[in-house]
Amino acid sequence: MSMFIGESLIGEGNEIAHIDLLIGDKTGPVGTAFANALANQSNGHTSLLAVVTPNLLAKPATVMITKVTIKGMKQAVQMFGPAQAAVARAVVDSVAENVIPADQAENLVIVCGVFIHPAASDDTKIYDYNYAATKAAIKSAMAGTPKIADIVARKDEKHPYSPK
Repeated sequence: MSMFIGESLIGEGNEIAHIDLLIGDKTGPVGTAFANALANQSNGHTSLLAVVTPNLLAKPATVMITKVTIKGMKQAVQMFGPAQAAVARAVVDSVAENVIPADQAENLVIVCGVFIHPAASDDTKIYDYNYAATKAAIKSAMAGTPKIADIVARKDEKHPYSPK
């Protein structure tokens, strides 16, 4: 498959994590999106590579894109700090646990949309929620879940942020 798609919402309050991600081959559409995310940045929407620690890139290589406009250094540091560490660790742990096959780690890339609320303040929760949400999104992407039968069966459930 050229593209795996995953999503996860975990946590609560201003530190809630919402991850949307694509996993795919470097030479396919996800590879193109990966390169575009790094090459086409704009004010308040700075993409960054997920690193476990400086000079130790997560593999599959993962680019993090902001899902909201970063409006100050506090929010930028949260993206480049606890959120980046959480996403990178979740990617590497997913390889270690064989959710992403290790023999594919060099050929795949991940584009990961990360939400950081402007009022988020607890870096530990930002890390914990983004780690759990990234792992869950990767797992569902690689497993191809939810399946259409489950989606149709649950289509009338209320979205937590919908008025209806």
